[in-house]
Amino acid sequence: KSDIELFAPTVELRQLIHDYSKDDREFARYMDSLKTSVLTAFYTPSPVVDAISDALKANGIEVKRYLEPSAGQGVFVDSFLRNYPGAEAMAFEKDLITGKILDALHPSVSTRIEGFEKIESDFNGYFDVACSNIPFGDFAVPDPIYATSKEIAYRQSTKAIHNYFFLKALDSVHEGGLVAFITSQGVANAASPFVRMELMRRADLVGALRLPNNTFSDNAGTEAGSDLIILQKHTGKKALSADEEFFIQSIVDRDTKVPNNKFFAAYPQNVICTEAKVGTDPFGKPAIIYKHDGGVEGIAAAIRQALDESFRLRLNLELYNTQGIKPPTPDPIEPKPKPARPTQAKKISETPIMRQYTEMKKRHPDAILLFRVGDFYECMGEDAVKSSEILGITLTRRMNGKAGYIELAGFPHHALDTYLPKLVRAGQRVAICEQ
Repeated sequence: KSDIELFAPTVELRQLIHDYSKDDREFARYMDSLKTSVLTAFYTPSPVVDAISDALKANGIEVKRYLEPSAGQGVFVDSFLRNYPGAEAMAFEKDLITGKILDALHPSVSTRIEGFEKIESDFNGYFDVACSNIPFGDFAVPDPIYATSKEIAYRQSTKAIHNYFFLKALDSVHEGGLVAFITSQGVANAASPFVRMELMRRADLVGALRLPNNTFSDNAGTEAGSDLIILQKHTGKKALSADEEFFIQSIVDRDTKVPNNKFFAAYPQNVICTEAKVGTDPFGKPAIIYKHDGGVEGIAAAIRQALDESFRLRLNLELYNTQGIKPPTPDPIEPKPKPARPTQAKKISETPIMRQYTEMKKRHPDAILLFRVGDFYECMGEDAVKSSEILGITLTRRMNGKAGYIELAGFPHHALDTYLPKLVRAGQRVAICEQ
């Protein structure tokens, strides 16, 4: 709309704010709030948020304590309380007017009209899940504890608000808890791997989705490039998985000169789009512009499908459930190492592949059997244990009918050329089993 069309409603809004302000000082605060947020505040479509919270619920995540560090008017809060009506929720919103709207709409929520950095250390390890669309940019965060920490990652995070939100949220959830943030592509694509290395040191990568640029166009009038990154707090981990090694690396395409996280290059199905073309980002730099022709509902459906697959592959329910909610600890800045990651238990019935594995293992007892399952190679039982030790990939457990649990390990099919020689050099015989 033109400025002329917006003039009358702007005058009306200004008058309403003035009428409901206690005094001129409060009126000035409200107007400053509007001016500072108009270029950076935009809101996430409800179907997209529902796809995230619905996927968590459907995949066995029960939330008793939920944290929203950048709540806006509460679209994430609404979705999580719909799925978890008895949950305790704490929501931060720094913008004054938006925070008051948030508080009025959600009387049962602990609404805090202040920055996320104001959260007390008593809440370290307190929450099950932190989920939000977080701010992005090289904005300094006034957190004196982080700024004076012995750990360089904490000190550096105060210089960029998106990095700060990730680390602060990981401190706020319990061991095994989840952090699911929509953020700029810059977190995954940045040339420096430092932040991603720090995140992978403190947490397991559950999933990462690249969202289409038109995800927010209807709600916010912006076509920003965004990612959904989901982490599971795991401070005692001993090694990175192959997918986490991919996530740390950002590569530049020789032809387009566009940076891209290697995880998305390895998992193109995690890029939610129906069209991709070379263009420029809001700063005029080369970028891939992703579009989805299904509208918000189509985007949400694709997100839900991709999340279900990510949770199937990497979500450690046993770690989430057995760690539970820890009593608050006084100092989050120097986290103590926790025991090695427990193996994941997925209670499902015996599959044909498991039966085939048992039969083939009788014929090839000395070989590691790798089964092609879709875009992955999986191995089981003692083969999974050996492969996990040699390759450093994650070892999980799955219910194998009445026989109890069986160990599982796997990697993307495109990593076969890397991992097969490692197994052979380690003295292992390997048999490839195609379905």
